[in-house]
Formats: sequence, structure tokens, C-alpha cells
Amino acid sequence: MRLEKYAQLACPLDGLALQLHAHSLQCQQGHSYDIARQGYVNLLPVQQKKSKDPGDSKDMVAARTRFLNGGYFAPLAARLAALSLQYMPTTTPASCVDAGCGEGYYLDYFQRSLKQQTQSIPWQLTGLDISKWAVMAAAKRNPDITWVVGNSQHAPVSEHSVDILWSVFGFSHGIGFNKMLSMDGKLIRVDAGAQHLLELREIIYPKLREMEDADAGHAQEPGFNMIEQQTVCYQTAAIEQAALADLMQMTPHLYRASAAGKQAILAVDRLALTVDVRLTVFERA
Repeated sequence: MRLEKYAQLACPLDGLALQLHAHSLQCQQGHSYDIARQGYVNLLPVQQKKSKDPGDSKDMVAARTRFLNGGYFAPLAARLAALSLQYMPTTTPASCVDAGCGEGYYLDYFQRSLKQQTQSIPWQLTGLDISKWAVMAAAKRNPDITWVVGNSQHAPVSEHSVDILWSVFGFSHGIGFNKMLSMDGKLIRVDAGAQHLLELREIIYPKLREMEDADAGHAQEPGFNMIEQQTVCYQTAAIEQAALADLMQMTPHLYRASAAGKQAILAVDRLALTVDVRLTVFERA
């Protein structure tokens, strides 16, 4: 397979296509963005930042990297890769953007899956995240993929150029998603199901709050129609305390759990967890 780097990026200020010039990307209006020595590019203008250091912190990214490298979510990554291949074009350059890519685990898994395919068409794989720490980690994980610091709501991607768009445990950006996707493109959203990490939640919350019914929420995305939904549900092997601590660090439970709840999970030596997620495929309405 052949990857085309930076092929579908657009200037975050004027939307014009970016072209590679030596070690920078430039648009026709003269805006220029240096490619960092780690191999990523920062396309997040200061006016799109809501804080000095937006997105996941360096510690959160490190925890997510360690946990995902343990392979606990590998079955989910495999299903996401297979579902994406199902909807990818086979006769033209194919593109996939992971909006909110984090430290790049799922896109890296997909790229390695693509190496096993016999298709000769070029691929454009782009990971986009608002956290510079996440994008730096992603570039270190797989330097062949295009990694971008950017805002999914105002994505620095050429309009209607994306065949497959991912939102993995991310936020809804209906307008931004619609702007990125090609006319026949597909949005694949990955969301937690009602039983996701149930064993962890039973320990850290004194009174477990039931998650809202997945079917209703997962079937909706502003500006899109659902065309398919799949469920991935399995139980992991026993997870050691250090990995459980990383899992807490990388999820919203770090902020939602009480001090007592956090202490309770620290007292657990190992724990098998239920992974329950929904993969929903949408097309533009």
C-alpha cells in the first residue's frame, strides 16, 4: 500500500488547499505551517483555542498509550477496521480521518490492517486531535500517517474529501463532520454501551447510575441518517492494578468519581472488564 501524506489538508484560516514546500505546508494566500520534527503539523489557530493547552494532558495521553498497548481494546480496533474497509472505495484514492484520534491507536491498527490488502490504490490516513500531546504521541507511534493538531468543528481538511470519518468515544460535530465527508462518505461513530466497563463503575460509584439506553442515542447524529449498527461486547482478561489506574486516568471517570471511589479502585489487585460498544454507520442526510 502507499500512503499520501498531507494530501487533503486545508488552511485553517481560509480553507485553501495546503501544499508541501520543504518542511512546511503553505496555501496560496501565503499562510505557512511548519512540520514539527516529530512529523506532525499544528493547524490549530489561536482563535480556535479555548485554553492555553486544550485537550488531553500529557499524563492522560501517556496513560492511554500504556493501556491501549496492552491490547484490551484490540477486538474493537479489529471490528472498526473491518467495518471501514467495507465502505471504502476500491477504484480511487481512499481517505480516512479519525476526528479525535488521541494517541493514534485505532488509526495505526487500521494502517497495519491495510498492509494485508491487495488493493493498489493510494490511501490518505489522517488523525486529528485538539491535544498537541496526543498528536505528538500518535506521530511517534506511526510516522507514516498524517497527524494534525486541529479542531474537528473547524477541521483543516479539504471540503467533502473524506470517504470514512471516525468519531471514537468522541464528541458530536455534525456541521464539521458534514463539511469533511464526501457526498458518498460514511461517518462511523463508536460509543459506549450500557454495560461498558460495568465492573469498574460498580466499584467507583456508590450508587451505580444506569447509562441511558444506547439504541436511542447512537442512532442519532445531526445532519445524518443511520444506515447500520453493530455491537462489540466481550470480557477482557484480568487487568492488573497499574493498567486499571491508567484506565481511570484516560476516561471521564477520573473527574466524575469521588475520592472514595478512586481509593476503592486502587484497592483492587486485578479486574476483568466488560467492553460493550456500538459502532454506528451514518451517511449524509
